[in-house]
Amino acid sequence: FVSSSLVTLQVLYKLKTAKVFEKSRNKDDRPNTDIVDEDPYAIQIISWCPESRMLCIAGVSAHVIIYRFSKQEVTTEVIPMLEIRLLYEINDVESPDGEQVPPLPTPGTGSNPQSIASQSHPSTSSSSSDGLRDNVPCLKVKNSPLKQSPGYQIELVIQLVWVSGEPPQQITSLAVNSAYGLVVFGNCNGIAMVDYLQKTVLLNLGTIELYGSNDPYRREPRSPRKTRQPSGAGLCDISEGTIVPEDRCKSPTSGSGSPNNSDDDQKMNNFIEKVKTKSRKFSKMVANDIAKMSRKLSLPTELKPDLDVKDNSFSRSRSSSVTSIDKESREAISALHFCETFTRKADTSPSPCLWVGTTLGTVLVIALNLPPGGEQRLLQPVIVSPSGTILRLKGAILRMAFLDTTGSLVPPAHEPWREHNVPEDKDEKDKSKKRRPVSVSPSSSQEISENQYAVICSEKQAKVISLPSQNCIYKQNITETSFVLRGDIVSLSNSICLACFCANGHIMTFSLPSLRPLLDVYYLPLTNMRIARTFCFTNNGQALYLVSPTEIQRLTYSQETCENLQEMLGELFTLVETPEAPNRGFFKGLFGGGAQSLDREELFGESASGKASRSLAQHIPGPGGIEGVKGAASGVVGELARARLALDERGQKLGELEEKTAAMLYSADSFSKHAHEMMLKYKDKKWYQF
Repeated sequence: FVSSSLVTLQVLYKLKTAKVFEKSRNKDDRPNTDIVDEDPYAIQIISWCPESRMLCIAGVSAHVIIYRFSKQEVTTEVIPMLEIRLLYEINDVESPDGEQVPPLPTPGTGSNPQSIASQSHPSTSSSSSDGLRDNVPCLKVKNSPLKQSPGYQIELVIQLVWVSGEPPQQITSLAVNSAYGLVVFGNCNGIAMVDYLQKTVLLNLGTIELYGSNDPYRREPRSPRKTRQPSGAGLCDISEGTIVPEDRCKSPTSGSGSPNNSDDDQKMNNFIEKVKTKSRKFSKMVANDIAKMSRKLSLPTELKPDLDVKDNSFSRSRSSSVTSIDKESREAISALHFCETFTRKADTSPSPCLWVGTTLGTVLVIALNLPPGGEQRLLQPVIVSPSGTILRLKGAILRMAFLDTTGSLVPPAHEPWREHNVPEDKDEKDKSKKRRPVSVSPSSSQEISENQYAVICSEKQAKVISLPSQNCIYKQNITETSFVLRGDIVSLSNSICLACFCANGHIMTFSLPSLRPLLDVYYLPLTNMRIARTFCFTNNGQALYLVSPTEIQRLTYSQETCENLQEMLGELFTLVETPEAPNRGFFKGLFGGGAQSLDREELFGESASGKASRSLAQHIPGPGGIEGVKGAASGVVGELARARLALDERGQKLGELEEKTAAMLYSADSFSKHAHEMMLKYKDKKWYQF
């Protein structure tokens, strides 16, 4: 956490997210983190609610940690944890009718229990009959008590687990809402929603399941184990065991009861087992490559490495090749936004909902039915259901926001921060203020008639849609030759606008809701993928991105800020003119008695008449100028310094000589004294008295 209110950046707070996990000392102790050998604790996405001080991070090992701010030091005995099997897989055998799309499965009648099953308890290392990892997270949470200092403290740890030998896919989008008490995240397999107040999983669906029967791409549900193979789809079909002995080719001359049939079956089974083993090794190698590449790529380029795929027009050809099927089936969740708006065309009042954007340019709306606040919020479940509303754009969805009828930004609902570790001893009024009401009831006809505008930005275009009619009133094609890396709805000069950063280095801004172009400048080409992953816009015409892992670049695209930049930088000294001395009155000078400073010019000069004094010499600058004077002055100063040093040395020598003279004088006095005593001793003695 860094303070950027000044021109310089000041570090305020540091938080380590790896201390909740057990660190393995050698590679033998970490069998589950082989998909991310570089740094399994690296942070990829951050979602922060500054009003409630809730922080949510998504790591590279498919884990999500929810933090709550507290000023009290606590010791957590058991860290709350949830494990989720986020996998969309129905049957390996595809439906023979390619035009028929299965209906939306429900938790009670779903065709795949894996799509709705979740693990809320710590799982142990388990494996299936053929030795594949299953229900194993990539990281292991500490079992010992954890002492948490004041600041951000762990509220919940969510981990995606391995499924049938396949590692969990990395999280591509994340959002948290403190008013609803919900956190939602998604990847290329599907979406999951968690109630962190009740510590339960509310939603666990594949991306195709969100469409139901309204899938515009007419995709057949496939196993992700097949779709993850870029070039070996036929090999994976054999490895899945779809060929049965009855479907194999038989020789016309061979009988059904031939003794060679058993040997042929045995050889075929051995061949299939070898193919299975090699296909698993190949899938593991591909998963390692994808995991390492995803650390260096942004979200759009991670899921669609080819720029031609980004041109996601609706008139694309329905090719039946394996490559096109894989690209269409790998539809990831790219944007999430909680809001209170109209979910359907027939709605008369806004209600809590979640807007979901995908990499294929589709926006889906999920309705949320929340229980009342207080104790009932902790006891009654949250009901989540798809609304059926589907909107489509060109390119992957990057950002969504909502405006009211005046064009002002509608912020998401939030809960004010309060201390949770202090016992509650306040009155009922404080309890009623814990959570603001999230469902808006139409209390007047004005509220019913008020509309909202949804602003949706994708990699290619931006749209403003009127709600609840869902009519597109404004549309703007941002770029045709490139694609947008980052889009944000920011405040600039007391107005709301859409700011975009394209891969060709252009920064573009558009007015809202009219989407009129305001700015298009060339700033920086995309030379480093770190820029694409970390670039973000802020209010007042500023932006940030990471130049290196330890350097932050701050820029501005506001003319007002550029003009005031020199004043914002400041100076070491502030120049202040010397004030003039006040005029002394006659009585103050007569009775003051203080000393009065007199100027020589006032006494002897002719300043009163405006002429120079004749007794003063006039300065005529020589050819040397100021430089010569400075050189001469520096030479004189150097000579004076050397003379002073020599004088100091002479003084020291004289001091030493004085000390030696005093010592000789003292020794002479003592010798004279001893000689006098010797003379007195032998003065009266004769020679015969010895």
